[in-house]
Amino acid sequence: MSQITTLGKLKASGYQPKSIKEELRQNLITKLKKKEDVFPGIYGYEDTVVPDIQRAILSQHNINLLGLRGQAKTRIARLLINLLDEEVPVVAGSELNDDPMRPISKYAIDLIAEKGDDTPISWWKREDRYTEKLATPDVSVADLIGDVDPIKAATLKLPYSDERVIHFGLVPRANRGLFVINELPDLQARIQVALFNILQEGDIQIRGFKIRMPIDVQFIFTANPEDYTNRGSIVTPLKDRIGSQIITHYPDSLDISKRITAQEAKLSEWQKSNIIVPEMLKDLIEQIAIEARDNEYVDAKSGVSARLTISAFESMMSAAERRALINGEEKTQLRIGDLYGAIPAITGKVELVYEGEQEGAGIVAYSLIGKAIRTQFLNYFPDPESFRKEKEKNPYNAIIEWFGEGNAVDLNHDTDQSSYNTSLKRVSGLDELMKNYHATLTKEQQLLMKEFALHGLSEYSMISKKTINAGLQFKDLLSSMFDPSSFGEEDEDYE
Repeated sequence: MSQITTLGKLKASGYQPKSIKEELRQNLITKLKKKEDVFPGIYGYEDTVVPDIQRAILSQHNINLLGLRGQAKTRIARLLINLLDEEVPVVAGSELNDDPMRPISKYAIDLIAEKGDDTPISWWKREDRYTEKLATPDVSVADLIGDVDPIKAATLKLPYSDERVIHFGLVPRANRGLFVINELPDLQARIQVALFNILQEGDIQIRGFKIRMPIDVQFIFTANPEDYTNRGSIVTPLKDRIGSQIITHYPDSLDISKRITAQEAKLSEWQKSNIIVPEMLKDLIEQIAIEARDNEYVDAKSGVSARLTISAFESMMSAAERRALINGEEKTQLRIGDLYGAIPAITGKVELVYEGEQEGAGIVAYSLIGKAIRTQFLNYFPDPESFRKEKEKNPYNAIIEWFGEGNAVDLNHDTDQSSYNTSLKRVSGLDELMKNYHATLTKEQQLLMKEFALHGLSEYSMISKKTINAGLQFKDLLSSMFDPSSFGEEDEDYE
């Protein structure tokens, strides 16, 4: 169609104008009939959010996506451009992207009246029909709707009563496109009021101008429920004019969370090729976010974004890469200790309640890692709690007794593979534990499982774990309680 350059040729082609909501609806129907993926890369919403959005589009509704941080609200809005036609005709030079068959601006109407079928036509591509605005307290009506431009009036030598002196805002310029307002509650109430007529009647008012201009826009709003009380709210009349409010949510399983993290994490080619990533470490990273969402020190109303697991995974991989570089190793495998390299990525992704602030972000992050290890430990080893009263049957007895004899193990985060292997081999009972529960694993996999066993036993208070300068130290629980060097140290158990 792009070879059509005049209004006359457009009419001859049989082109029929349609609103953007009709366009979205028709293209969605086509995709559904073909069983195409409407929202590629969006996981966990197949049976909840996605059907709601599809129903809203079929209903030709404006949409508000309501959910906590990191729930793919903006990504969903951006993917809606896939439901637009590849290109649509506009009157060439029009600020408001006028449909040649349905002009609304004075410029387009006058041009068509003057040139008729010779009116020049240009084509607007789908990727250019998306406009996004972050709602901030300084956004004005002029930004969104428009205002009188005195410079334009002076340049064109026009009085302020002439429509041509208007400078149109973002919404009119998004005519026949998608317009997204992120964090809608942050928009001042008086600015939200300016959107009333646009949503319901499709017209705009600028200063004293009486303009009936049927703007054709598909609105997508995003909002965080926390904002309703902390920073602002969506005024009731505006919310009433939004056709569908769709509630988003966090992934409801580890597998979905891992797919999201794997898709979004930015890894170097070296990391992808030379770092072995056991499934256990992927599970532990996702478990940290799950523990955070249910932690007494973390503000549940703020939520825990999927960005936590993505950033934490990237940091964990970089911790392993750094260790390999320091030791001149061409390949390496992730270790449990690499989780602690992700603490800086965790501390900035959780909002703490007052008690959490008192504990400190670093301590809370350390605690979340410990709780994740404790939860996942039961997927690989027997529950230590069940053996507290049956010591003779305890599969961990040999390990606990070895530490009870005054032995200790230091696991430096940057230690080379040989030293890592030697340290774990020193612990009596670990080989027997591997033989009983993980005999089919390779030697490298068993090394990781041995380290995991030590971390797990410390989380169940069978042995102690404390932070040392360059890593972690494991020793007997009782002796560590009376070790003067540990006085003032933060305990690893934050139950």
